[in-house]
Amino acid sequence: QLQASGGGLVQAGGFLRLSCAASGGPFFASAVGWFRQAPGKERELVAAISKSGSTTYYADFVKGRFTISRDNAKNSAYLQMNSLKPDDTAVYYCAAHLTWGSTPYYTRIVDYQYWGQGTLVTVSS
Repeated sequence: QLQASGGGLVQAGGFLRLSCAASGGPFFASAVGWFRQAPGKERELVAAISKSGSTTYYADFVKGRFTISRDNAKNSAYLQMNSLKPDDTAVYYCAAHLTWGSTPYYTRIVDYQYWGQGTLVTVSS
């Protein structure tokens, strides 16, 4: 199971830190992704991180503003979001891909077997 938290209302230019707590499985063997879905839009990948945390991927629209990280000892992943914009308003989901392979991260929604319930981020202008 995955539990996302940390969303809320913030003014443009502000910051939030999202957390994803995992339970019931080998989190250390899971690549993690953060996705978001804005009203009326498709779900999209924001960032992804490898099992060890050594490799990361960012969508162009968040590069330089967001940072993905993880702490396997705490079975948790994080998304630090800085310089937030109104366009960042969305429900944010964490997802995990359990794998024993060498692919560092995954970018497609269909690659992820486990999903959290989502946390709403609202950025006011």
